[in-house]
Amino acid sequence: MLTTHPFDDDKLREECGVFGVYNHGEAAAVAALGLHALQHRGQEAAGIVTFDGEHYHIQHAMGQVGDNFSSQSVIAKLKGHAAIGHVRYATSGDTVLRNVQPLFADFEFGGFALAHNGNLTNALMLRRQLVRRGCLFQSTTDTEVIVHLMATARSGSVIDRMVEALRQVEGAYSLIALANDMVIGVRDPLGVRPLVLGKVGDSNVLCSESCALDIIGAEFVRDVEPGEMIVLDSSGVHSLRPFLPQNRRFCIFEYIYFARPDSVVEGHSVYEARKRIGMELARESAVDADVIIPVPDSGVPAAIGYAAESGIPFELGIIRNHYVGRTFIEPTDQIRNLGVKLKHNANRHMIEGKRVVLVDDSIVRGTTSIKIIEMVRRAGAKEVHMRISSPPTSHACFYGVDTPKKEKLLAHKYSIDEMAKYIGADSLAFISIDGLYKAVKEPEGRNNAKPQYCDACFTGDYPIPLLDRDTPGEGSEVTYRAEARG
Repeated sequence: MLTTHPFDDDKLREECGVFGVYNHGEAAAVAALGLHALQHRGQEAAGIVTFDGEHYHIQHAMGQVGDNFSSQSVIAKLKGHAAIGHVRYATSGDTVLRNVQPLFADFEFGGFALAHNGNLTNALMLRRQLVRRGCLFQSTTDTEVIVHLMATARSGSVIDRMVEALRQVEGAYSLIALANDMVIGVRDPLGVRPLVLGKVGDSNVLCSESCALDIIGAEFVRDVEPGEMIVLDSSGVHSLRPFLPQNRRFCIFEYIYFARPDSVVEGHSVYEARKRIGMELARESAVDADVIIPVPDSGVPAAIGYAAESGIPFELGIIRNHYVGRTFIEPTDQIRNLGVKLKHNANRHMIEGKRVVLVDDSIVRGTTSIKIIEMVRRAGAKEVHMRISSPPTSHACFYGVDTPKKEKLLAHKYSIDEMAKYIGADSLAFISIDGLYKAVKEPEGRNNAKPQYCDACFTGDYPIPLLDRDTPGEGSEVTYRAEARG
């Protein structure tokens, strides 16, 4: 039976990455490269839509970018000088071809393709209203709600319809659209999800992270501002501000885990931010130890920072097998129980007889932490201390990240001491919320009256109303998370 790797399920998962390019002779190939660089944001499915001046060309596929967009025959079918693409991660049975983006629709003004990173928090309410008006939905993604809102909008240009639709939605989104020989990028008014603008030669690019610019040799121009709409067309780059300004609340977990460490987001190097988080964690939760060991790969920069601040040597005491992939064959329970060894193996020489500090980015359900600590103890560790470069994840995210219901989150059920006992650690400590803010260059820490970031998964402070979840009769949290996904 082919199943998802069980130890991947103990991480928060970013659900989407988006990419768009205008005025490039090899737009499809460039989009495929960009999506490859964004593969960490979604591994379940990928899609590209191109425009050649007269016709749209569409390719959707289940699986990873390299498995579906690496052949010349596929790229040759995607003709055009403009392209948008999407990588997707989904759960709850939503990984089906009809949900793969970019979505495409024919309007009276012509074709329209849309790719979305984020989550709409009133998608079910809007969907029910649209169905009552006679709209027929082809997918279970919240992204399609935007398409139908545009279709039922008062007559106007594609920009007018898009603005009218987005003024009706609540939620976190970075969108890239292709229509009428232009590529459009929009970021929600709070700027929860990232979106950047770049340039390569005479071509302009929009994408989720700067690492997607690096792979195509593009220059980083700037972040798209919260609430800003960018239009790329034959006359250049145009900026519109169709929404009322709000206090920005960028997702702070991008710095902890989601973004690639070689990206620059919101003006900060992700790698340097993670090192500073590790240094702050060491200051807050020092422990006598012989070696600092990261849980690879996401724990590496924070562990480097922790080691530098503590003066304790850094070593690769756990080696990751990079060739496992996200799925593998599990024929028996006995083999399944050995699953962690498929991805991680202890480097006994660096562990035996030592007091070990393991550094990881987060604890969700705790299943991976249990297996890692067991493995390190079997390798002869004298003590095992766990240090986490995020505050305790005690609340679910509804803004485009796959998290369990809060009742299944270890930090929601247990105190830190109880969590340490549960995972088998001699001690456990998380960075404080103020320490995290200081590490991302907010020297006074979190401003509780006016928070600088979205940190709802740690604090329960949701900056965007959870209308589908809170409105009576609009369905349970499970229904909301299963259906409203972009």
